[in-house]
Amino acid sequence: MINQTINYQPMIARVMENINRVIVGKEDVTKLSLVALLAKGHVLLEDVPGVGKTMLVRALAKSLHCSFHRIQFTPDLLPSDVTGVSIYHPHTQQFEFRKGPIIGDIVLADEVNRTSPKTQSALLEAMEENSVTVDGETVQIDQPFFVMATQNPIEYEGTYPLPEAQLDRFLLKLRMGYPTEAEEAQMLMQMEGTHPIEDLEAVLEREDLIALQKQVNDVFIDPIVQQYIVQLVRQTRKTSDVYLGVSPRGAIALMKAAKAYALIHNRDYVVPDDIKYLAPFVLAHRIILTPEAKFADKNSEQLIANILKDIPVPTRKEYAE
Repeated sequence: MINQTINYQPMIARVMENINRVIVGKEDVTKLSLVALLAKGHVLLEDVPGVGKTMLVRALAKSLHCSFHRIQFTPDLLPSDVTGVSIYHPHTQQFEFRKGPIIGDIVLADEVNRTSPKTQSALLEAMEENSVTVDGETVQIDQPFFVMATQNPIEYEGTYPLPEAQLDRFLLKLRMGYPTEAEEAQMLMQMEGTHPIEDLEAVLEREDLIALQKQVNDVFIDPIVQQYIVQLVRQTRKTSDVYLGVSPRGAIALMKAAKAYALIHNRDYVVPDDIKYLAPFVLAHRIILTPEAKFADKNSEQLIANILKDIPVPTRKEYAE
């Protein structure tokens, strides 16, 4: 059970408030980013240029007493530029491993679809195993380890779409969206002087973040709610519009995200509404539609919405039983 002697809510609230000083009107995206961070997952931000994807990652990183590394992905980037390289020193006659930027606490993988599949694959082991292998040697990546990747969905020239194996490593896939008229006006007023991110200071210690991540594991989820997750995931594999449904890893990801979401809302238990809210962000990018469905302009978000309507939500009476 969650340690009731420690009040985690002020810690979470401080980080949220800090980020919202820079990112206007995107509380939901900010909260979901924290969900992934606390669940030890990773985030893929996909949206058009100029809506604040990179700024969100920078604001989150500056709010934490953690190391921050940025990788600008380009077509000529090599895997060793990501993971690191062993350098030979003649005077010692030994190799020394120089860590790459992927070995850090908070990592921004900017425009990840602009680099080759060979370099993209350098992220696979790090994101799944929390380690990198260079010249046969495995180097562990300490916690916290959080990757936020960005990509532009409308530019295809000179880009390499992420393969399904890579997409499956991301706990959540999010979109920023355009601000409202009032939010855009507020942004202009904030930008009259210095950029708000320049004044941000870290409000959460590294040790507190690790403690929050451990508390996520202690959030209770009823077997009835677990069965609800299983039903949702299995239904994606039965739908005629789906070529490949959600894997068991997707079901585990949804459970972990729900636990983190509950903790952020000061609960030590998961409710079915947590699952309903998070399902599109966790499951949609793990589905491959059939060519016929794509031709008919169907998308995985609509499919998840239809499944959520069809699968009965567990009731309080079922909990009691």
